Amino acid sequence: MEKNGNNRKLRVCVATCNRADYSKLAPIMFGIKMEPEFFELDVVVLGSHLIDDYGNTYRMIEQDDFDINTRLHTIVRGEDEAAMVESVGLALVKLPDVLNRLKPDIMIVHGDRFDALALATSAALMNIRILHIEGGEVSGTIDDSIRHAITKLAHYHVCCTRSAEQHLISMCEDHDRILLAGCPSYDKLLSAKNKDYMSIIRMWLGDDVKSKDYIVALQHPVTTDIKHSIKMFELTLDALISFNKRTLVLFPNIDAGSKEMVRVMRKKGIEHHPNFRAVKHVPFDQFIQLVAHAGCMIGNSSCGVREVGAFGTPVINLGTRQIGRETGENVLHVRDADTQDKILQALHLQFGKQYPCSKIYGDGNAVPRILKFLKSIDLQEPLQKKFCFPPVKENISQDIDHILETLSALAVDLGGTNLRVAIVSMKGEIVKKYTQFNPKTYEERINLILQMCVEAAAEAVKLNCRILGVGISTGGRVNPREGIVLHSTKLIQEWNSVDLRTPLSDTLHLPVWVDNDGNCAALAERKFGQGKGLENFVTLITGTEDLLLVEGMSVPKDEAVSAVHLIQAAKLGNVKAQSILRTAGTALGLGVVNILHTINPSLVILSGVLASHYIHIVKDVIRQQALSSVQDVDVVVSDLVDPALLGAASMVLDYTTRRIC
Repeated sequence: MEKNGNNRKLRVCVATCNRADYSKLAPIMFGIKMEPEFFELDVVVLGSHLIDDYGNTYRMIEQDDFDINTRLHTIVRGEDEAAMVESVGLALVKLPDVLNRLKPDIMIVHGDRFDALALATSAALMNIRILHIEGGEVSGTIDDSIRHAITKLAHYHVCCTRSAEQHLISMCEDHDRILLAGCPSYDKLLSAKNKDYMSIIRMWLGDDVKSKDYIVALQHPVTTDIKHSIKMFELTLDALISFNKRTLVLFPNIDAGSKEMVRVMRKKGIEHHPNFRAVKHVPFDQFIQLVAHAGCMIGNSSCGVREVGAFGTPVINLGTRQIGRETGENVLHVRDADTQDKILQALHLQFGKQYPCSKIYGDGNAVPRILKFLKSIDLQEPLQKKFCFPPVKENISQDIDHILETLSALAVDLGGTNLRVAIVSMKGEIVKKYTQFNPKTYEERINLILQMCVEAAAEAVKLNCRILGVGISTGGRVNPREGIVLHSTKLIQEWNSVDLRTPLSDTLHLPVWVDNDGNCAALAERKFGQGKGLENFVTLITGTEDLLLVEGMSVPKDEAVSAVHLIQAAKLGNVKAQSILRTAGTALGLGVVNILHTINPSLVILSGVLASHYIHIVKDVIRQQALSSVQDVDVVVSDLVDPALLGAASMVLDYTTRRIC
C-alpha cells in the first residue's frame, strides 16, 4: 500500500444512480477491480437503473461482470418536483442500513443528480469519506446547486478541467484534496476503435443510413423551468421533422417534466415516424460509436458538451441546462431556443461539419490518476477541511444569438459624386462606412470598388462581423439576375453593360447582389424603415435636380446645381427656387394620386433630400384631386439616413438568412 494509514485494503463503495453516471464510474470500477491487492469494491445500484421505463439499465452493470451488492428502489414515480424530493427522502431512509452493513472507507459519488445528493448526505452524516467526481463544473440549472452542495459534503474531489479545479479552490476546498484527472469516460472514448461501427449504426437507425448522415437527439427537462423546457422540446422535434434527416431520439431522464416530454414525443408520432428511432437506452460502447459518426448531436445533455468533443462531432446545445460548461469549438449554443426557425438555422449551420477533436475534459489517463489518488488517502487524517480563496477563470463558447447578431453585409452605393462602401449589421446599423469620390472612368471605378470592399472585409474581421455577401445599389437600368448594369444615368460615365457580380465575387469569395438605387431604397424601407411589416407600399425617390440655376446662388463653375442648392435658394427667399419646388411638388402630388388610383397602396414613403419640402404640397394635392376612397392613405417622409446602402445590405441579409426571417 502506498499510504492509507493502516496497511490494509481500501474498502470502496461505488454508488450509481443512472445510465449517465455509470458511464463515468464504470472505468474507475474496472480499475479498482483490476487491483484486488489494494481495493475491495462494493457496488450499490439505485435510482432509475431499476425502472423498466428507463431501460432497466442495472443489467449493463451485470453484463460488465460487476457483483451488485445492494439494489435500492428509491424512486417515487410521478416525474414532478414533489416526486424528486420524495425520492431523495426515500433514499435517505434506506441508505443508512446499507452503509452500516458495508462500512466502506470511502464512497465514490458522481455528478449532480438528486440521487447523488442523498448518497453524499448519508455518507457525510455517517462519517464516511466521500470522493466526488466532476465537482467544480458549471452547467446552468438546479444541477449547479446540487453539484456544489455535494462538493461541500465531499472530502476529496476529482475534477475534469483546469477551470473546474479553480472553481473548487475558490469554493474553499483544500487544494491538496483536489485531483485534476480528466473525465474517466475519456479513457474509453479516446481509445474507442470499432471498425464495424456501420453495423451499430444500421442496428439503431436502419440499413439505409450512412455515416455522418444522421442526428442523435438527447434532451432532458429543466427542472427550474419545466413548462419552457417542454415547449423547447416540442420546437426541437418540429425542427428535426422539417430538417428531414434520420434521427435517433433517446428518451429523457427521470427528472420532473420527463413524462410531459414523452407525451410530446407520442403526440407528434415520433415513435412511428419513418425518420425517427426512439429508444430508452443505448449501451455506452455503442452510443460512443453512434455519436462519433453522427452528422450532428442536438439536445441539452452533458454528453453533448463533454464526451462528444472527443470526436469533433458537431453539437447543438439547447437552452440553459449546460450553458456554463466549458466546450470545444464543436458546440453551438442556442440559449433562447424559442423558435423552430432558430433551431433549424442551427441545424443548417452545424450538420455535417467536422471539428478538431477536443481534449478539454481528458487525455485518456484519468483512471490511473484516480487509483493513485485513492491509494494516497490517509485514513488516519481528520476529515476537517482547509480553506483558500483564489480567482475563477471564465470560459468562452460559441453562441447562436451572438452569431445572428454579428451577421452583416457589405453594402456599396454608386452615386453620381461619391462611391460609398459600408459594413451593415443585421439590425440595420452602419458599423463602418467608407467614402471616396467616384472616378470618371470604368477602369478606375471598378478598381476602387474592389479595393474598398477588400479593405472593408478585412476591417469586418477585426470588428467580429460575419460578412454574408455584397449588395450594390447603382443608378440606371440593372439586370439583377445577372448582376449587370445595363445602362446607367448620365451622372455615372462609362457604366453601361458592366458585370459587377463576377469581379467582386471572384475577389471576395462572397455572393453579390446588384439592383437599381430606387429599388434598393424601397427594400431598405421594407426591412428597416416605415414599410416594415406592411404588405404593400410605394417609395418615391426625390432625387438630384441639376442645371437649375436661380438668382441668389453662387455655384462653382464646374459644379452642377443640385437639389441642395435649390433648397438653399428657396430658404434665402429666391422666388424662382420656391416656384420650382411648388411646381415639382404639385407634379409629384399628381403622380402620387395616379399611383393611389392605380394600385391603392397602404402607405406612400417619400425619400431623398427634397422629401420634407414636398410632403405638404403632395398631401394638399391628394386632398384636392384624389378619390375619397384613397384620401386616407398616409404619406410620410423616410427616416432612413442611408436608404441606398441599407437597401443594398437588405438584399444580402434577406436572402442569406431567409430561413430565420
